[in-house]
Amino acid sequence: MTICGRAFDAVLCDLDGVIRFYDMAELEGLERTAGLPPGSTAEIAFRPETDMPLMRGEITKEQWIAAIADGLADRVPWVCGYELGTALAETKFRADDAVVGLLRRARAAGLPVLLVTNATPWLADDLALLGLTGSDGCLDDVVSSADLGIAKPDRRIYEIAAERAGVAPDRCLFVDDRQENVDAAVALGMTGLLYREPAELRAALALPA
Repeated sequence: MTICGRAFDAVLCDLDGVIRFYDMAELEGLERTAGLPPGSTAEIAFRPETDMPLMRGEITKEQWIAAIADGLADRVPWVCGYELGTALAETKFRADDAVVGLLRRARAAGLPVLLVTNATPWLADDLALLGLTGSDGCLDDVVSSADLGIAKPDRRIYEIAAERAGVAPDRCLFVDDRQENVDAAVALGMTGLLYREPAELRAALALPA
């Protein structure tokens, strides 16, 4: 069923960069103390060869941190790199209340809302800290790469998400802050939104201000 003339019947939404945002100030201070430019730890941590095994649930948090330390070992002592990796893994985060509010409104309008995320194996704990779990949350289901062993932009994670939403792929709105992930969704016939700010999401959902 099309609701309010929309071209979709379910919302598939990314987590990081859309709903969740990190406070990197503490880590950046540690990096400066270690003689590294701010962002050095994340640069190593989120390289595909370091990051994707974690996102597919193939390694533990401790193994990921050790891989970060290995990647920084030519610039700082390994123990220092491990401390920086630990600080990154424990970085504080928050949910964007405006986005959460919009997703709640979409659910109230009759649209299933599913989280589709390249996530760590401890995603459930993070969602609880963000207040996104429980009957009063903004999500109907969570599709996690770490649970499935496949990650965006693999088409299978999109197909699984659409199946769980109970709609065809071409009746889904897919929201993500990474172009390659949006492109993969569009290739399956989904409506894609490259997220930048809440106003764009509100417009895509056809919700009044």
